[in-house]
Amino acid sequence: MSLSQSSALPEGLVAIVKEDCPTCELVVPVLRQLAERTNLTVFTQDNPDFPSEISNRRFDEDLAISWHNEIETVPTLLMVKDGREIGRTVGWSRSLWESISEVSELGTELPDQRPGCGSLSVDPSLATALELRFGASSFNARTVDFAELEDTHEAIYDRGWTDGLPVVPPSEERVLAMLQGTTRSSDEVIATVPPDLAPCTVEKVAINAVMAGCRPEYLPVVLAAVQAVCSETFNMHGLLATTMPHGPVFVVNGPIADQIGMNSGNNVMGQGNRANSTIGRAVQLVIRNVGGGRPGEVDRAAFGSPAKVGFCFAEREVDSPWPPVSSMYGFTPGTNTILAFPGEAPRNLVDQLSRDPDSLARTYAANLISIQHPKLVLGFDAILAVAPDHSRVFSEAGWSREKLTERIVELTVRPGSELIRGAGGIPEGIPEEMEGLDLPKFRPNGLHIVHCGGAAGLFSAIIGGWVNGEMGSNPVCVEITP
Repeated sequence: MSLSQSSALPEGLVAIVKEDCPTCELVVPVLRQLAERTNLTVFTQDNPDFPSEISNRRFDEDLAISWHNEIETVPTLLMVKDGREIGRTVGWSRSLWESISEVSELGTELPDQRPGCGSLSVDPSLATALELRFGASSFNARTVDFAELEDTHEAIYDRGWTDGLPVVPPSEERVLAMLQGTTRSSDEVIATVPPDLAPCTVEKVAINAVMAGCRPEYLPVVLAAVQAVCSETFNMHGLLATTMPHGPVFVVNGPIADQIGMNSGNNVMGQGNRANSTIGRAVQLVIRNVGGGRPGEVDRAAFGSPAKVGFCFAEREVDSPWPPVSSMYGFTPGTNTILAFPGEAPRNLVDQLSRDPDSLARTYAANLISIQHPKLVLGFDAILAVAPDHSRVFSEAGWSREKLTERIVELTVRPGSELIRGAGGIPEGIPEEMEGLDLPKFRPNGLHIVHCGGAAGLFSAIIGGWVNGEMGSNPVCVEITP
C-alpha cells in the first residue's frame, strides 16, 4: 500500500478509535495498559480529547489516516514495523489484541470480546466526499464551471446537453456515487458510440446516467443497454439517420428488474417508475452527448416518438405463462438481460370478447398486419406485449409462446397478388415479381411476444419495428453484468 506522508502510520502499535463507539469506550483501560508497556499511538476520529488517558493521541480530523489505511471498524489495532502493517484486528478480542501486541493479561476485567462499530471513513454520508478527496483515480471528464449568476439547468440546456427536459447536474460527487453501482473500471471503454464513433467509457455513461436521473444500482443495466445499441447488429447509426420515428426500446429480464424496482405491471410503458423512466433516457443522452446524435442533425426522424426520449420496461415474469423473451436468444430463465429493440411508440390492441386462443390470435394477426403498411411484409419486426387478462386465455389452453407465434405467422400469410404495388388501388407494396408467392408478415423470429402490463384489462399492445435485415436494425439481447 502506497501512502502519502500525511497518512503514513507511525512505528509500533496503532489504535484507531472514536468516542461515539461503546467498544472504544470499553477498551480505554486496555489502551492505557498498552501505552504504559509499548510504543502506542492512538488516532481518534471524532473527538481530539478522546481518550483523555492517552497522551500520545492524534486527531484524524480529515480521516486521511482512516481512509488510506482502509479502516472499516473501530476500534482497530495494528502493528507497524519498518513502515509496513504486519498485523491487524478489529473490535475487541483479548486473545487477538494480546497476540498482536505481544502483551499478556490485557483487560482481564473486560468481556473476552465485543464487536466494534463502523468507522467514520466508511460512513455513507462521508464516503463519497472522502473518495473524491483521497481517491487515487481521478476523473477523465473535464469540469465545466458556470458563471455565478448562471442558472445551472438553463446553462446545461443552452449547451445542448439535454433532451429538452431538465437534467440532474452531474457533479463529481454524484458521478462518483453513480460509479459505485458497478465493479467495472471507470476508464474502461465499453462501446464506440455513433454517429461520431466516439469511444465511450464507463465514466461517460455514469455522467449521463446521473443527468438522466438514474440511481447507482441502475448503472449495470444502462451499461449493457449502451453496449447492445452500439453493436453492429443493432445499427444505431442507421436508426438515428432514418426519417422513420423509431428508437431503442428496452426490455429487461431477470431478478435485477425487481432488485432495482422496475415496473412490469400497471402503466408498464408509462410514467411514474424511476428505473423505467431513466434507464432508456440515460442511453439516449449517451447517444446525444457522446455520439453526437442530435435531432435535426444526424437524427432525421420526420415524426419521432417517445422512444427518442427513453423507452424501457421489465417483462412480467412472475405470473407469465411463458419463459422470458430473452430465451429467444439462448438465455436461461433467471439470467439478467436487456433486449434492445428498434421500435416505435406502442399502440393499444383491444379484444374484450375472445375467450379461446385461436380467436385472440386472429385479433392479433389482423392488427399486426398493419405495421408500417398492410402490404409491406417481412421487412419489419414487432413486439407484441400481452397483458395478463389476455395471456390467461393462452395459459388455460396450454399454448406456448412458440405455438402462439406460429399461429400468428400462419394467419398473416397472404398471396402476393394482394401485396404487390398497385393491388387494391394502392401504389405502395412489394415488387410485382413476387406476385406468385404466399408471404407472411414476419420473418422467422421477427415477432417478440413479451408478457407485461396491468392485471385488469383485456388489452395487448403492439410496438412496430424499424427495417430489419443487413441494411436495417436487428434486435440485440445481452447479459447484464455487475
